[in-house]
Amino acid sequence: MNMSVVVSVMRVGALSTLLGLSGCGYYASRIAHKAQQTMIGMTEEDMQACAGIPTKTQKVNDHVTIAEYQRGRNIETSSGSTLIPVEPIVNIVKDIGGGAGNSCVADFRLVDGKVHDVYYSGDNDMLVGTDGVCSTIIRGCVRRSVPTESSTKGWVSAFRQPQPDTTATPAVTAPTDTTPAATPAATGSTAASVAPQKK
Repeated sequence: MNMSVVVSVMRVGALSTLLGLSGCGYYASRIAHKAQQTMIGMTEEDMQACAGIPTKTQKVNDHVTIAEYQRGRNIETSSGSTLIPVEPIVNIVKDIGGGAGNSCVADFRLVDGKVHDVYYSGDNDMLVGTDGVCSTIIRGCVRRSVPTESSTKGWVSAFRQPQPDTTATPAVTAPTDTTPAATPAATGSTAASVAPQKK
């Protein structure tokens, strides 16, 4: 085989591998970040219907419960080839851009039985975007409409989590004293509190 043909085939193979890898994680990251908006206000019943039973839960107080999900993904190894060195290309791209994450911990803060916010942690970044591994937890809640879901606000980024609305009032406030103020004792005469009438 002509050497220039071999080099051309290797270039095309490397380029197609890089283009294929560039899409890895982008869509998953957008799904994970979209859920951080659409799941706000969702009832606990709907959350468990679409995301499944939590791995563990922690009751913080009478109003707040944390539901935690832990999931991972299997990372396939690229098959080697004598003509196109796929595995070394994949390893180089991962070393430069990161993205070999394989686990996610998703914590849902439930306030009075509704999702108040969603947090992700763990080694959860895929090759493109952030938190892509977490899509394995919540994609059932995004791909199909849930009765109590919210709508997204603007563009959903694959690289940045949506920030909470800081103008919203806190979901749980400290209890306040609602007893009415004591009224002054009666003086026996109401003449001082009543305006004089004209004759």
